[in-house]
Amino acid sequence: MFDQAKTLAYRGQLDDSRPGNDVPVTGQDLRAALNAVLAAEAMPGHQKPSIGCNIKWAPGNEPDYFG
Repeated sequence: MFDQAKTLAYRGQLDDSRPGNDVPVTGQDLRAALNAVLAAEAMPGHQKPSIGCNIKWAPGNEPDYFG
């Protein structure tokens, strides 16, 4: 998610739910990040990585945060 300045603000998980872990899907982590951006507050320091397929970047076009 990007902020008003088009700066990457959040790239973490939706919530703690995972296939088969019986944790309900709430979107709480993404919702907290959205609320922080809308209120112009600092993002939470630790962002748990999302799961699933990542974006495939063309060689040489990877963003700095992409490892």
